Amino acid sequence: MHLIWLRTDLRLHDNTALAAASQRGPVAAVYLITAEQWQAHDDAPCKVDFWLRNLRELSNALGELNIPLLIRHAATWDQAPGVLSELCRELSVTSVHVNEEYGIHESRRDAAVATALDADGVTFHSYLDQLFFQPGSVLTKSGTYFQVFSQFRKVCYTRLHSALPRLVPTAKAQAPIAIKRDPIPQAVDGFEPPSDSLRALWPAGEDEARRRLDAFAEQQISYYKDERDFPAKPGTSQLSAYLAAGVVSPRQCLHAALQTNRGEFESGDIGAITWINELLWREFYKHILVGYPRVSRHRAFRPETEAVAWRDAPKDLAAWQEARTGLPIIDAAMRQLLETGWMHNRLRMVVAMFLTKNLLIDWREGERFFMRHLIDGDLAANNGGWQWSSSTGTDSAPYFRIFSPLSQSEKFDGDGVFIKRWLPELAALNKKEVHNPEAVGGLFGVADYPRAIVDLKKSRERALAAFRSLPSRAAIGGEHE
Repeated sequence: MHLIWLRTDLRLHDNTALAAASQRGPVAAVYLITAEQWQAHDDAPCKVDFWLRNLRELSNALGELNIPLLIRHAATWDQAPGVLSELCRELSVTSVHVNEEYGIHESRRDAAVATALDADGVTFHSYLDQLFFQPGSVLTKSGTYFQVFSQFRKVCYTRLHSALPRLVPTAKAQAPIAIKRDPIPQAVDGFEPPSDSLRALWPAGEDEARRRLDAFAEQQISYYKDERDFPAKPGTSQLSAYLAAGVVSPRQCLHAALQTNRGEFESGDIGAITWINELLWREFYKHILVGYPRVSRHRAFRPETEAVAWRDAPKDLAAWQEARTGLPIIDAAMRQLLETGWMHNRLRMVVAMFLTKNLLIDWREGERFFMRHLIDGDLAANNGGWQWSSSTGTDSAPYFRIFSPLSQSEKFDGDGVFIKRWLPELAALNKKEVHNPEAVGGLFGVADYPRAIVDLKKSRERALAAFRSLPSRAAIGGEHE
């Protein structure tokens, strides 16, 4: 008997570990519910619910292949070796197969499980699956991990041209085995199930992920470069939650994009090229996680920025978290996050820069809040984005580049359509007034909407002063605006 241990790879198709395990003989699958670990990692309740819903779909799909999906509980990953060893003894398992995950805790967990299984004569096999390239295989000429995305991308393009990652064959049906699949829990203690309206935005299952990918590739990808920055437009793929949970693979996304662009990476459809770049940004941040483990430890990538004198401002932080900053584009974005478990990518940068620059609040507060609410929360991407915005990370925005919420709002939501959708109390304002209601009606502003909690010009100067005073400054200009 062979076992696949599922984690963030909740799909039947293009699943490297599942394909490898099923080729060896009879296979069963297992998923560990690790509630305390998820809480320690700030996983959002809506994300845990999304995992459970996808597990139900996957259990049915595996069931049609006579592969039972078992559920086991381990409060934390420290208990995983014992729980999996016991299961292997129970089922007379000879090999366990996993798709690699990245991060300090993930690596330690897998090493501990491999050691425990080895003591029982069970082999442990891990596979490259959620990335195109093995971390450590895309390096600078001096043998170090890249710190600048454009250089990383160039090497990736060269590699992709010479050897495109292939889709993995789907596991075939096996003869029935005498193991019954387990019911999937409806909920997990400590994680309040989300609203029906949020669930409806993110249907579970590979069929839905594939439908979104196909629709995006066929109808939208050509407009991606031009429309992705406008939050009122349907300009993005809406696949991030499915990618984060592994319901769709990066390889499937890459192949779909290339199919619309006649196999080209660097020429042809500019929308497809731009979207492939976003897949490579995702890859880049996961390589950073492996190459620079300090970012897994909530440390700044740029050590000198650990000395930034962040403000302890609980009232300002709460206003940001609760969407009452008095800056409409900020508050609309935060309401989108709170109600849907997702935020438009341009706005993620805008609200992150507002928190870390205008409010001068530690980026880690924002990173944690996002993880606790995002259905697509992913350590590498979330950390990378926050550190980019706060000028503490790799390839980050220079400290003196500070987005103005007002100009970003006017540029990317000119008519206020997005703002009015999420802040209906501003619906009566015209497209000029809606970006800055404080300027309307003299001292009183708009009823039921707060005054701005910070002066943008003064707070910008405060941020610049805080960064200028650091011991050393080596700001690299980033491209990922």
